[in-house]
Amino acid sequence: MTLHSQAIKRQGQIFLIALAFFTRIPIPADTPYSPNLLNQANRYFALVGLVVGLVSAASFWLAHLILPLSVAVIIAMAASLLLTGAFHEDGLADVFDGFGGGWQPEQKLEIMKDSRLGTYGAAALFVVLAIKWSSLTALAELSPTLAASALFCLHGLSRAVAASLIFSYSYVRLDEQSKVKPLANEQSQQDLWVLIATSFFILLFLPLPTALLLSAVLLLVRYACGRWFTKQLGGYTGDCLGACQQLAEVTGYLLILAMVAQQ
Repeated sequence: MTLHSQAIKRQGQIFLIALAFFTRIPIPADTPYSPNLLNQANRYFALVGLVVGLVSAASFWLAHLILPLSVAVIIAMAASLLLTGAFHEDGLADVFDGFGGGWQPEQKLEIMKDSRLGTYGAAALFVVLAIKWSSLTALAELSPTLAASALFCLHGLSRAVAASLIFSYSYVRLDEQSKVKPLANEQSQQDLWVLIATSFFILLFLPLPTALLLSAVLLLVRYACGRWFTKQLGGYTGDCLGACQQLAEVTGYLLILAMVAQQ
């Protein structure tokens, strides 16, 4: 096997590890694993999002052929939840529980570790899911094709926004059992460039004005989340990345809906 073939095979293995880490999609049992490979899986976070987005968009498209649009959107949302095990939604709820119920960073981190769902987390989860459903339903009524495109693209772009925080902020969780701790180790420039290149590829599926404005708004979401997490905790945790992904995704749906509604 040539060096080029070995490099391609290694990247395929890293992608499969990323797929297994961020979703419930099974991968071949003989896929090699090491902490070093998992540490590089962050580079494919956006690409994994594309897989989730493709399944969600396809579920919507097939459902909308025989069911009302509002029901088709619910099915699309359910597909992504089942595929990821509500991985990011869980992070969103934990962040709002911790930030809403704790005073000191240590208190907030302790609350975020609690598996029970609190009032702040339940309210945040309900609001975000409600906005997703209502904005996607409204978008689908204007253009089912655009709604499917939004699902496909924003699952990937929102994960790129969340993953990029790892390159700029400090990881603060002290718990050795944290799910995201292996990804919080030192990241390389190559990891970042793969993430950026994937994001640019995703943007090609959107009209140029939408892609440009969406990029600017998602960068603002990234900045706001980074500042918020730093103020509250001094850095980020895995739950923070999940919350950022959810906030970026729902913001993207609202932006695309606003742009289409104005036309």
